[in-house]
Amino acid sequence: MIPYGRQSISQADIDAVVEVLKSDFLTQGPVVPRFEQAVADYCGAQFGVAVNSGTAALHIACLALGVGPGDWVWTSPISFVASANCALYCGAQVDFVDIEPDTGNMCAVELERKLVIAKREGKLPKVVIPVHFAGLPCDMQELHRLGQEYGFRIIEDACHALGARYHGEPTGNGRYSDITVFSFHPVKIITTGEGGMAMTNDPALAKTMRLLRSHGITREPEDFINEPDGPWYYEQQMLGFNYRMTDIQAALGLSQMENLENWIAKRGEIARRYFETLSPERLPRYFSTERRSAFHLYVHHVTPEQRRDIFQKLREHGIGANVHYMPIYKQPWHQTCHAIPQSHADQFYAGAVTLPLFPGLMKQQQGELFNQILTDQS
Repeated sequence: MIPYGRQSISQADIDAVVEVLKSDFLTQGPVVPRFEQAVADYCGAQFGVAVNSGTAALHIACLALGVGPGDWVWTSPISFVASANCALYCGAQVDFVDIEPDTGNMCAVELERKLVIAKREGKLPKVVIPVHFAGLPCDMQELHRLGQEYGFRIIEDACHALGARYHGEPTGNGRYSDITVFSFHPVKIITTGEGGMAMTNDPALAKTMRLLRSHGITREPEDFINEPDGPWYYEQQMLGFNYRMTDIQAALGLSQMENLENWIAKRGEIARRYFETLSPERLPRYFSTERRSAFHLYVHHVTPEQRRDIFQKLREHGIGANVHYMPIYKQPWHQTCHAIPQSHADQFYAGAVTLPLFPGLMKQQQGELFNQILTDQS
């Protein structure tokens, strides 16, 4: 079966992991900060805080921004559930902003409309989490402008978007947000097996997130609250978590960074062939100088009446079709949250079919894909 996404692992990746396995450090040793610095340098950010998943990065990002009971966090309904769960972990309430119908990204116009109402009702969000769906950056300039006007903080959920660019600048540089979060799950742009990273330009936020990822514990004498009683002394200064990334994972990620631009280019070539064959009218939006997608996913749209049959036939022919995503507010756990009546999110989901997209997808395989899809749609 051709999967919808899969990792690319080279001998250099394997050698990097083996080198760590032979070293003195398996958990948090010297490779984790090297990986953090490599991603920060690539993005143009001051700090990277590596953790064991993108979900963990979202959670500590919310906590670092002071999200707690009584607060509102708004995000996109077209995303994995972690984009909303991270706020619920903090005791906050979640609401959703409808999407742009052609991209799946949070719609700035809908956000502003909701903000006007929320201000009148005294329910403005503390944090807004736009999701760069499928790797295409949101309209961050406009979201940042609204953040300045209405006083909310911004966490970019860029779990799909390492390698994306907005107005020529890398996603993750923090120009329009407080924190940006990446994921390194195997189907993402690069992988560490499982893993994530939070990027920021704020040293206080970086320091807080580093504490939160490791039980809230510090061993740095200059940060101690009490007088140490010996060289063995450490302090727990907040309620943190075991969200640490290992040196094994970081070694894989550091090696994978060497191929990032090459993989982004390959994903772009594959996506362009999809658009040219299946949705040429969407080409300008996805291949503009304003926003460069990382092309984590390619979501093809069919009619709701066609989707089940097309999905099943693709699977029967060994094509690992998937669907991204059911609106989060439709999940049983989230049905107490606010749904969006007659939403673009519902319409987007109703006809969405995710087709295979990963650097190792061969042109011949994609040709076979086209034949099957066009046959099924006719």
